[in-house]
Amino acid sequence: MNSRPIGVFDSGLGGLTVVRELAAAMPGEDILYLGDTARVPYGIKSPLTIQTFARQDSAFLLRHGPKMLVVACNTASAAAIDMLRASSPVEVIDVIQPSAEAAVRATQGGIGVIATEATIASGAYQRSIAALAPGREVMAVACPLLVPLVEEGRDDDNPILFHVLYDYLGGLQRFRPGVLVLGCTHYPLLSEPIRKVMGPDVVLISSGQAAAMEVQRRLRESALANPRPAGGTLRCFTTDNPERFAKLGERFGQRKIDHVELVGTDELEKGPVS
Repeated sequence: MNSRPIGVFDSGLGGLTVVRELAAAMPGEDILYLGDTARVPYGIKSPLTIQTFARQDSAFLLRHGPKMLVVACNTASAAAIDMLRASSPVEVIDVIQPSAEAAVRATQGGIGVIATEATIASGAYQRSIAALAPGREVMAVACPLLVPLVEEGRDDDNPILFHVLYDYLGGLQRFRPGVLVLGCTHYPLLSEPIRKVMGPDVVLISSGQAAAMEVQRRLRESALANPRPAGGTLRCFTTDNPERFAKLGERFGQRKIDHVELVGTDELEKGPVS
């Protein structure tokens, strides 16, 4: 089991920011990544649709024999984590609970959360924080335009990006949280513009980094960590346009992606994959 890979899935490219954190924390681990780019974004879809997609994504990865699954998508974590855990033969790690724990540890003050519409509407972050720190003030804001802006490669000084950020984050500026949870895997690519808008005193919590620390802890506790000190591989699958995935994926994952395998959405629930 130690040499088996970690399976990671997301609605698109954003989960590669989680892969980046996993590789940094555990450079000897092999990783399988599925980006469902044909059906991105998940954040504007219904809970039932998100659950269906998440079940298909996890079923595909499980056929490749991972020792653990990581739901890198905040939206899928919010809508489907209990269902995935109930049906998975291996442990399933989400990105919401570790992020909530990191936020509560980082401040005694209020907590801000930005995420997709579906994640915010689910109340998953609000419930997790309330369970950990009853009475703590939380302001959660949906930011649906940030994912397409990241996907388009808008740079950190783009005026359109800042106009959108000031519009979304105005209430949070007045709220003055101690921390701001970046509750979507795309958002770490906007860390610097968000920091400029929110100010240097607000600690930014990356859901990918928090999840990576949780994966590392769980693998150690279960004696499933790969003993290799380095040399972990990354195998990528996408449901649409492998060339675009490889090109943009390097920006998200900060590593060269030489090959991406195409898997059709109609194939995700088929039999074993060689």
